[in-house]
Amino acid sequence: MKLWQKNTASLKEVETFTVGKDREMDLYLARFDVLGSLAHTQMLESVNLLTKTELTVLQAELKRIYALIASGEFKLQDDVEDIHSQVELLLTQALGDTGKKIHSARSRNDQVLVDVKLFLRNELEELVNNIQPLFELLQSQSEKYKDHLLPGYTHLQLAMPSSFGLWFGAYAEGLVDDLITVKAAYDIVNKNPLGSAAGYGSSFPVNRTLTTRLLGFAELNYNVVYAQMGRGKAERIVAQALANIADTLARLSMDACLYLNQNFDFISFPAELTTGSSIMPHKKNPDVFELIRSHCNRIKSLPNEIMLMTTNLPSGYHRDLQLLKEHLFPAFKTLKDCIEMAGLMLSNIEIKKDIVKDEKYKYLFSVEEVNKLVLQGIPFRDAYKQVGLNIEAGKFTYDTNIHHTHEGSIGNLGTEKVKQQMDAVISSFAFEKVHAAIDALLKP
Repeated sequence: MKLWQKNTASLKEVETFTVGKDREMDLYLARFDVLGSLAHTQMLESVNLLTKTELTVLQAELKRIYALIASGEFKLQDDVEDIHSQVELLLTQALGDTGKKIHSARSRNDQVLVDVKLFLRNELEELVNNIQPLFELLQSQSEKYKDHLLPGYTHLQLAMPSSFGLWFGAYAEGLVDDLITVKAAYDIVNKNPLGSAAGYGSSFPVNRTLTTRLLGFAELNYNVVYAQMGRGKAERIVAQALANIADTLARLSMDACLYLNQNFDFISFPAELTTGSSIMPHKKNPDVFELIRSHCNRIKSLPNEIMLMTTNLPSGYHRDLQLLKEHLFPAFKTLKDCIEMAGLMLSNIEIKKDIVKDEKYKYLFSVEEVNKLVLQGIPFRDAYKQVGLNIEAGKFTYDTNIHHTHEGSIGNLGTEKVKQQMDAVISSFAFEKVHAAIDALLKP
């Protein structure tokens, strides 16, 4: 079944190529397609394109299909092109001509648009919910290990003292900024394209404000041409938000791989969280972090992939856009899996004590010694030169006891302030408004 087919069927090879993996990707969209139809049918009745009786039976059947999807028993029949066709077919089989009326005043173009936006909105919420426990773990570990000093590096050369409190806390605060970009992406997808039809609106007097409210969208995509042009753009913006989180996890994973290396020897993990070698019995490999790094680096390529796939497209719908789903949709699960595994590893990390007391790290404290001279009244440049000459002459002396007090330093992590920032970002999503709208739409 194809919504667009008249009397002439496409060549089998053309059909196979153009459908591609779309049926598989449409399963991601199944329940959101039903939600869109629940809102659309209510709107059709409000403008007298459906009777109250027709609306009642359509709503009941759509909710039955939604429950079937939620139970995992729903599937696309072999001869059905996509999720939109499958839902309409089920309605027609159950309700006859009434089922055929559901497509009035819309196109597959705005139908898939609203499905994608509802899917992305839901996935971004799940992502936020996945990030919260990792953020809290990082903050907890930051406080737990705030007194454990760690060599800090620039250019991978010894630089200045750091701490595991700073290290864990840095990635926690990084997630705050990552979620700010997720919120921006969420705001983009939380706009209603339904009613734009094929990208040029409809001669029917549709009520787009009504469907916006029913689906819990914050606002409309007003201009019907832009509603279609927003496809590809919305996916790219979402992909960039995912890439930002992936970048944070990839960098953390690289640190962990270095710190577990015997030449660093800063951290360790229980044997069951590492892997061995088929030939070298001593090996404890950080395979989890290596795979997180690789998965996340691949996710970082997503915005560029989508940008290139949509390059030079004029306004209006183009089949190129179908392929975006194959690249973007599976990335959510991959990223959520990486977040979960990072949490598992970091909750079982073992931190080595007294790392910087090893003499090989003595030059970490050169700036500390310069600053001590400055506090005695010696100009900074003179103090710098004096300590530098002592280092060259092999006369450098140092003390591993440090006293950093400014905001965000080793002795003043600002953990609670960062938590307040995260709480503010999360509360700005206002997920409860969406939940209320969807619950009302599905109410028996």
